[in-house]
Parts: sequence; C-alpha cells; structure tokens
Amino acid sequence: MSTRYPTIRFTVNGEVRIVEAPPMKRLLDVLREDLHLTGTKEGCGEGECGSCSVRLNGELVNSCLVPVLQAEGADIQTVEGLATDGKLHSLQEAFLSCGGAQCGICTPGMLMASAQLIERKPHPTMPEIREALAGNLCRCTGYMRIFESVVAATTAQDEILLAETHDAR
Repeated sequence: MSTRYPTIRFTVNGEVRIVEAPPMKRLLDVLREDLHLTGTKEGCGEGECGSCSVRLNGELVNSCLVPVLQAEGADIQTVEGLATDGKLHSLQEAFLSCGGAQCGICTPGMLMASAQLIERKPHPTMPEIREALAGNLCRCTGYMRIFESVVAATTAQDEILLAETHDAR
C-alpha cells in the first residue's frame, strides 16, 4: 500500500518546484534529498549552528526547523542561488580569497547570513557583521577570516558598481 503525501509547491532559487513529501519533513531534507541541492548543510539538526540557513520569503531561517508544509507557496533561496549565470556572488569570491571557508560545514549558512546582511546594509560595521553572524557557529576559522570576507565582499561590490556606472557613461 503506497502512502500519498500532499503536493507542496514553492520556488527555489527562482525555479518553481513541486514535491510530494510528508508535511512535517524538514525543509533541509527536502532540499538535500528530494531536490538534490546539497549546498545547504546539516550541522546540529537543532537550529543552534546556522549551517542549514536559507532565506524563506526574504528572511533567514534554519531549514532544519522548518516543516516543508510551511514552505508552501514560499520563495526560497539557498546558497546555490547566490551565484548568477555561473558567476560566483562577491561573498563567495571573498570567502575563497580571504580564507573564510575551511571545512565547509558552516560556510553555506555564513554566506546566507552575510548575504542577508549586505542586502539590508551594504556597508556594515564590524560590530554589525559580528551580530549578523552570531547565529552561525564555526569550529575551524576563529571567525576573523569570515568577518574579513564580508568586508572584502562589500568592497568588491562597491568596485563593481563603480565600474558599471563608469561603463554606462
């Protein structure tokens, strides 16, 4: 006897996705197992470490705590959605060049929290960066390279905007 689960429809990284899943299955598991978006990581499974952070309707959430049914009709962005047209986001580039990523477990959550921050505050101060990333735990970097990566990304974005303005003339 086969169990039929509800059909749940949402948008992930700009693409409409439809899954049949138990309503209480974690969004994290649907993303990784059903949609094969494995960038989002499971660290603690309890909402304490931030490794599984995604943006749900523009808000940063721990996907390990969100039942997939709660995502019905939602717009979800995962770490895969930061890159556009095959080009890494300035944050991803900065994490690579500044050594903000080491083992990789916390990196997707750090990137998502950082993206949320610089979208809302393009030139955050170091205390603002620390506060924005406070919900994300890292055991490898000591955090300074992560913070430096966010600063580098904001500088890179300024340079891109300056170049685009110059090119438009």
